[in-house]
Amino acid sequence: MGKLRGFFSKNQKINVLVMTILIVVAELSRFAKLETVYPLLMIIVTILGGIPIILRAFSALRYRVISIELLVAVAIIGAAIIGEYTEGAIVVWLFNLGDVLEALTLRKTRAAVKSLTEMAPQTAEVIDSVDDATGEVTDIDLVDEGDLVLVKAGDRIPVDGQVKRGTGLVNEASLTGESRSVEKNLDETVSAGTILEDGTLVVEASRVGEDTTFGKIIELVEQAQDSKSKAQRVIDKFAKYYTPLVMVMALVFGLLTKDDELAITVLVLGCPGALVIGVPVSTVAGIGRAAKLGVLTKGSASLSALKKVDTLVFDKTGTVTKGQPEVVDQWWAPEAGDQDRQLLVSVETASNHPLAKAVIDKLAQEPLPVDDNETIAGQGMVAQVAGHQVAVGNAKLLTNHQIDLVAVAQTAPAWQAKGRSLVYIAIDGQLRGLLGISDPLKDNAKETFARLRELGYTNLIMLSGDNQATADQIGQEVGMSKVIGDLMPADKVAKIKKLQAAGHKVAFLGDGVNDSPALATAEVGIAMGNGTDVALDVSDVVLLHSDLGRLPLALMIAKKTVVNMNQNIAIAVLTVALLFLGLMVDSIHMASGMLVHELSILIVILNGMRLLKVR
Repeated sequence: MGKLRGFFSKNQKINVLVMTILIVVAELSRFAKLETVYPLLMIIVTILGGIPIILRAFSALRYRVISIELLVAVAIIGAAIIGEYTEGAIVVWLFNLGDVLEALTLRKTRAAVKSLTEMAPQTAEVIDSVDDATGEVTDIDLVDEGDLVLVKAGDRIPVDGQVKRGTGLVNEASLTGESRSVEKNLDETVSAGTILEDGTLVVEASRVGEDTTFGKIIELVEQAQDSKSKAQRVIDKFAKYYTPLVMVMALVFGLLTKDDELAITVLVLGCPGALVIGVPVSTVAGIGRAAKLGVLTKGSASLSALKKVDTLVFDKTGTVTKGQPEVVDQWWAPEAGDQDRQLLVSVETASNHPLAKAVIDKLAQEPLPVDDNETIAGQGMVAQVAGHQVAVGNAKLLTNHQIDLVAVAQTAPAWQAKGRSLVYIAIDGQLRGLLGISDPLKDNAKETFARLRELGYTNLIMLSGDNQATADQIGQEVGMSKVIGDLMPADKVAKIKKLQAAGHKVAFLGDGVNDSPALATAEVGIAMGNGTDVALDVSDVVLLHSDLGRLPLALMIAKKTVVNMNQNIAIAVLTVALLFLGLMVDSIHMASGMLVHELSILIVILNGMRLLKVR
């Protein structure tokens, strides 16, 4: 029986084509008054179309599942018994045609997701040193973290990593959904699956295989397609009880009316095919389109939850801001020169403070050897460089070393009011400089928050570990409704729970390890795609490439998908109700009812496919 099922499953489209030809020939034979040919052809159609349906129904019964196919199988056998070969043939043809349409539609909706996985490169050209011009082509599974990979114009970048040589233009459409080229320079990050359109790059692999952004896409999409929404679970449970109910109704109708054809018609019209296919089509189409546009969701349940969100809570660093501090303000004493800047860079090179890299990148000086250094917790560092004592840190450090700060008495408070982090520089007991460092907004942050407000999201809250003044400045720039600073990870969780206790449905956006508790606590956790593995693991939605601008899109797709699901459910239920009403007033019969039934399946399929066009 398994081989027979496999044969019909493999040749489903051919079988439907043969059935269609036979029905056309049968109708022509009736027109030509070949009375014996017509019923014979209809019996053949019934057999060809009925066998796969009966096999599926029997297979389900083996696992104690009363499927929709059982309704049709009983209806087919009943129609044959009472001699309604035409009705039986049309019913099985329409049912099998519906199966083919369903398979073709699901294949198309999944194509948006499958196309992403097919972009994953299978090989990489590994080189031994940064200066090598050629390397050995290696299977991608054999590439390790730390390997150097040579990428030439036109190639797909095979790993996540940093550029160690060269410059180039990279098309990141596979991750962002936008076909625009981004210039990549030394030490900048690139992602697997993106295309190097121009130039040559040497990339040091930081993530390979399943750990790359592309690997995570594949994993998340597979999880999403395997998951079921609440609506789908309800429908599955409904079908379990619905099929026996319809069969009992058909039996009762048959016994009361003594009309076998009416009883069999009840079985045929009771098939809720549109209800069974409607939600999966919407789900797969919505998830697939979202993935194509740079939004990964861990299943339709995540989309359903996202649709209900009324409060958006944001971490600051790496979410609203770039997470890459920059020196934006500088003050230098009149007597300060390049040597002072070189001494500063030398000290910062020996420091592991998060702001040190911003200073080094801005001043671009060659560092000198540091003879001795002392890190003072919460204040900064004091070091001996080329015979000079250099103190770099906050105002408290310099005050404790009796250094006069009068020269910046007005500048420092003004910069702090703008949310700047201050770095003081003193050399040999004299104040030589003051730097204002800021973590700038993401390029599209202001436009994103304006779009969120247009979509009706007014409860926008930022929870930050930074000081209140810095957090307030960022919040004011993007138009947050509320900003709370100086928070530890546990404090963020407490704030989210307080919002939930007040009846709000909360989505939290973050990217770091410290954001993981908040991501897990919120109804919907949304991680930035370049965030930590822990943040990605506990989140429900991932914005690829850490593109904050994808958030309004994610919210819009979630709403459209859930609305589409509900529309399909309504279409399916209304169709069954109208069919039974038509049956009661004797305006619907078996074949015409099955035609309406299959048309309803086509309608919900086409309705679900509208999600593939969301922009």
